[in-house]
Amino acid sequence: QVQLVESGGGLVQAGGSLRLSCAASGRTSRDYAMAWFRQAPGKEREFVTAIRWSGGNTYYADSVKGRFTISRDNAKNTVYLQMSSLKPEDTAVYSCAASRHLGIPTNPYMYDSWGQGTQVTVSS
Repeated sequence: QVQLVESGGGLVQAGGSLRLSCAASGRTSRDYAMAWFRQAPGKEREFVTAIRWSGGNTYYADSVKGRFTISRDNAKNTVYLQMSSLKPEDTAVYSCAASRHLGIPTNPYMYDSWGQGTQVTVSS
């Protein structure tokens, strides 16, 4: 089991930036895909972006492409989500997750471990 702890959420004005971090511990593996999902009140959980530990392949949802960047620091077992040009509709609880499946899954049911989530609020 992989333990994931997110940090870096907060309140920001529209157009601003935030960086989220997800620190992994426990039975970590370079065969994992690491993803960020988000869930706004009254809405379903939404895939945001993901990266594979090994190789660094990435994939982004259309809604964040060009504004968000996912990266990882293998030495620190940490994945980052740099969010820029934030919009009020980006407001949500952001959670990181780990998947042992091949490729870059976008379905949350294919992720085995989840962090507790961090709130991101973008004011207009």
